[in-house]
Formats: sequence, structure tokens, C-alpha cells
Amino acid sequence: MGLNLSFLAQIAKGIAKQFGDNCEVVIHDLTKKNLDESIVFIENGHVTNRKLGAGPSHVVLNALKGDLTKLEDHLGYLTKTTDGRILKSSTIFIRNESNPSKIDGILSINYDITELLLVEKSVKSIITSEADRLPSKEPERITQNVSDLLDDLLEQSVALVGKPVALMTKEDKVTAIQFLNDAGAFLITKSGDKVSNYFGISKYTLYSYIGVNK
Repeated sequence: MGLNLSFLAQIAKGIAKQFGDNCEVVIHDLTKKNLDESIVFIENGHVTNRKLGAGPSHVVLNALKGDLTKLEDHLGYLTKTTDGRILKSSTIFIRNESNPSKIDGILSINYDITELLLVEKSVKSIITSEADRLPSKEPERITQNVSDLLDDLLEQSVALVGKPVALMTKEDKVTAIQFLNDAGAFLITKSGDKVSNYFGISKYTLYSYIGVNK
């Protein structure tokens, strides 16, 4: 049995209506051969500026790279839009009824809490001391298309190595490319071509680097 889109769309519309215009609800169809166009339904797409036919986020790709039998819903985490607004997000995995180890789809909820955080910041500036002000983890950015997502992952791979591509050794490039593989970058259509060009290597070399033991 495939994804019950009409039922999920009914739920998505209800959630969006309940929480208003700041609440984006997205349905990803993972039964499609082309994951670059996984979004099949979206309410309040203005929150992340995504539309029907857009692709998955980093969180989605990263989840699909792991053991799907152990995959759990990712609830109440922070993400960030390309224009810097902060969202409270939840990712709910929809399993195949006849094969629970298979993920057919994803229901994602992204609530824009930027204005609420501004209010919180104003209040905290009055009631907190210097000792209470600890650094927080940077939210994951939600990209508008898979090309931007791959660009983000490439930047993260370079940051992981700590030097520009021009100065990377073979071992550095292996580290960067294995990071991309673990992050699900190669689930993106034609990503191999872009990654090969980015690191100045052939596709044959690219796939040999993916296979190097960690």
C-alpha cells in the first residue's frame, strides 16, 4: 500500500489551520524514484519559500542514510530559513503498513518562532545574569531546493576538514567525501558530478574515496 496522500493532506490542512499562517506543514513522498522532487503537498509554503516539487531537507537525507528499522520521529528541534528566521520543527516518518522497515513518506511541521524569540530575548535581557548566557547550537538551515542543500553540505565538509579544497590532501578529501556520504548527499540526483568537480577529482576517484575504510 502506497502513501495515503489524501488522508495526510487532510491532517496537514488541519494542523496548518489550527496554528495559523506561521505554521508550514509539508508532506514528502519517498516512494518517488526522484527524491529531488519529494514534496507532494505543502501548506503555508511562504514560511520556508518552498513549493510543490521541491526536494528534501538535510534532516530528511541524513535520516534516510541510517538504519530505517531504528529510525525515530525527530520532534521539536530548531531549524533556520535561508533568510534567517528560526523555526521549531518536527519530522514524522510514515512507515509502509506491510513493511515497517520501509519509509513511504514524511510529515514535516515548521513553525516560525522568530517573533516569539525576539520577545523572549527582550524578557531575558532583564531577568538573566551573565552566568546564564551560554552559547546555543546553531539551527539547521532549511534549503529551498536540493542544489542549495548540496551546496550547504559541501560547505560543511570543507569546514570539517578545516582548509580550502585547493590545500586539501588526498586524506582530507576522503574525510570530506565520507562526510558527504554519511550525510546522504549522494541520494541527490547527479550529486556525483557536482562533488567530483568541486574537489577536482574524477567520478571513479570519488567512488573509490567513498569505499575507503574509515
